[in-house]
Amino acid sequence: MATIFEQESRTFSEYLLVPNLTTEKNTPDQVDLSAPICKYRKGQEESKLKINIPVVSAVMQAVSDDGMAIALARCGGMSFIFQSQSVESQCEMIRKVKKYKAGIVASDSNVSPDATLEDILKLREEKEHGTVAVTEDGTAEGKLLGLVTTRDYRVSRMSLDEKVSTFMTPIEKLVTAPEGTTLKVANDIIWDNKINQLPIIDKDGRLVGLVFRKDYEFHKANPYELLDADKKLIVGAGINTRDYEERVPALIEAGADALCLDSSDGFSVWQEKALKWIKSNYPDVIVGAGNVVDAEGFKFLADCGADFIKIGIGGGSICITREQKGIGCGQASAVLAVSEARDKYFKETGIYIPLCSDGGIVHDYHMALALAMGADFMMLGRYFARFDESPTRKLLVGGTYVKEYWGEGSNRARNWQRYDDGGKGGKMAFEEGVDSYVPYAGKLKDNLDTSLAKVKATMCSCGSSSVEEFQQKARLVVVSSTSIIEGGAHDVIQKESDRTAR
Repeated sequence: MATIFEQESRTFSEYLLVPNLTTEKNTPDQVDLSAPICKYRKGQEESKLKINIPVVSAVMQAVSDDGMAIALARCGGMSFIFQSQSVESQCEMIRKVKKYKAGIVASDSNVSPDATLEDILKLREEKEHGTVAVTEDGTAEGKLLGLVTTRDYRVSRMSLDEKVSTFMTPIEKLVTAPEGTTLKVANDIIWDNKINQLPIIDKDGRLVGLVFRKDYEFHKANPYELLDADKKLIVGAGINTRDYEERVPALIEAGADALCLDSSDGFSVWQEKALKWIKSNYPDVIVGAGNVVDAEGFKFLADCGADFIKIGIGGGSICITREQKGIGCGQASAVLAVSEARDKYFKETGIYIPLCSDGGIVHDYHMALALAMGADFMMLGRYFARFDESPTRKLLVGGTYVKEYWGEGSNRARNWQRYDDGGKGGKMAFEEGVDSYVPYAGKLKDNLDTSLAKVKATMCSCGSSSVEEFQQKARLVVVSSTSIIEGGAHDVIQKESDRTAR
């Protein structure tokens, strides 16, 4: 007969943390949230790649493009750019992130001098910023002729068909800097000349990028920016088990810092073949695998060479794998089971394999629970889909602003590389994800700062100042349905406030 596990399948909401003694060392400003991404010999060496905050964005069309990757890396986290697109398109997104140069930005708003004020206004609405580069051919790398900012035009006194050439600030009146100028020098030029943006141009006068005053201020406010040895932002990429022989070399060439096999079920020979091929041909490349929910799945991927392992089947807000196929496990139970297997593997081999909890995060405190239960970092989809930086549309639905959000297993994603009937046609036999909306939540940084502040406060209450210490000291209790009700506001009439639930 079938094997039946004794423990129940539980979610994060069924647990609470019991506080430990809080000491002088346990204050939020002293909490270290950094996490390893690549396996290593713990106690003997450092992981060759660490993130500064324990969150990465999901390998999803509706979440992780180059815009999200830049925004999250600037806050200390990491994105895995979605793989359900052409190799060329995914590599171009990687290149855009790496070209960002931690402050020197490739211009994303460009026009030729023959463009009109109407074109400028459309770009401003689309890109949500006011600086437009005017180049000879209208491209981001064309010969720079001038800039248009909001100070150069007044809509009420101008015709929409007026040519850009008549009201732009020409290059002769601009302060510029040559290619090769360091970010520090560029910022000094900005401050010395009291300007808001500085174009960087090459020896032929072509636009290389722009440095903005606001980015300097952002950097000072975000000391956790995740940078490589060349001061470029760090970015990951999702891959699949079908075209990895073509996709992986291209992504490495484009500059991807880590790869992640993207599947709802990673306990398969297909992931074994992909991992062994990658490690055989590119032994230094960091590649994660998953998803799994038990010790057997962890051990299988560990032996196949995975650098980190993702946990979770069916726990995502748009995932219906459990409903459609009847497989999976409550996220809390899965994290506890795989973490126990990871710790056993470490004792036996001396190799520590980081774990990523993927799915099941509904409230901010669930992040702390995931870390306490043994995850080193978390992969979030719905959480990031709500922000300005996600690639989906913001819509007004029923009087409320929302963002579109869909699963990679949905018909909309048409991700045949992950979900198909096994035949040559590669068609999807059924959906494992839904198409939905999530409430719009504003800017990534504002929300992420609040979420991580809560995690730090929880860790301090548990007497911990690092993720590793938190995992060692954490004490958990299973809660009843009645105590869950007791945990929220009850038996009162609440006043209207700006408190928002996550």
